[in-house]
Amino acid sequence: MKKITHAVIPVAGFGTRMLPLSKSVPKELLPLGNRPAIHYVVEEAIAAGIKHIVLVGHAQKSAIENYFDINAELDNQLRHKGKDELADSLNWLPNDVTVSMIRQGRALGLGHAVLAAQPIIGEHDFAVLLPDVVLDPFTNDMAVDNLAFMIDAFAKDNHSQILVNKVADEDVHKYGIAQLHEEFSATSAFEDQAEVNISFKVAGFVEKPSLADAPSHLAVVGRYVFSNKIFDYLTNTTASVGGEIQLTDAIDALISEYGVNVTTMRGDSYDAGDMRSYMQAFIYFAEQQLKDDE
Repeated sequence: MKKITHAVIPVAGFGTRMLPLSKSVPKELLPLGNRPAIHYVVEEAIAAGIKHIVLVGHAQKSAIENYFDINAELDNQLRHKGKDELADSLNWLPNDVTVSMIRQGRALGLGHAVLAAQPIIGEHDFAVLLPDVVLDPFTNDMAVDNLAFMIDAFAKDNHSQILVNKVADEDVHKYGIAQLHEEFSATSAFEDQAEVNISFKVAGFVEKPSLADAPSHLAVVGRYVFSNKIFDYLTNTTASVGGEIQLTDAIDALISEYGVNVTTMRGDSYDAGDMRSYMQAFIYFAEQQLKDDE
């Protein structure tokens, strides 16, 4: 089976929902407990078997790249003071994992950001993790669940995978909503959160529908596993809503020709790019870390 080892994390957004916190600090570096939000996203990718992570950013996001690099001067100072354990904790990336950054240039949407990673991704199939979405690392096994499950499912049938989760009626209009194939649409069983991840075929997605028009309650969470063929569709996708190249347009084309599966999510996720959800997440992550320190 062909194992995916590359991942793309788009970090070029300005984080306007997180102002004023994100005015001078990238939203991805805002803390959840005692670590930046993006730390957990990268840990999740590594636990799932990813070896090369491509950050897609812009000139004002170099601090994110620096976070994953070794600060030689700081490292030397800490070790000189006998704080080797602290120095080691800052250089936590495994030796076989590479983090690269490439610039998006113009902000032309999520689809354009993913396409910007192609020079580094090359011919590899790959995962995409949105940094605003942080999956709960305290209740899931990141080496088995969610992204890891999706990568294994892709290796078995070569169908691209998109993580989804059931949302409440009042939240349906905020998300891309999955339209299930006829064999699944007659039952709500696939919309219930299970003890294990479940992968099944999807017919398409409806972007931010009204509740009356929503084909299901399964919302896209922000984890994708793509065949490299997605680049062909992104290259040929014209700008649509908001003058941006939409990832969903390329996914629809991929579905029609090769088929795509959705995977139901295990556990909880937090929107670290929304102020209210971020504050709730910060408290939860801090409480869990305090428990671990006791």
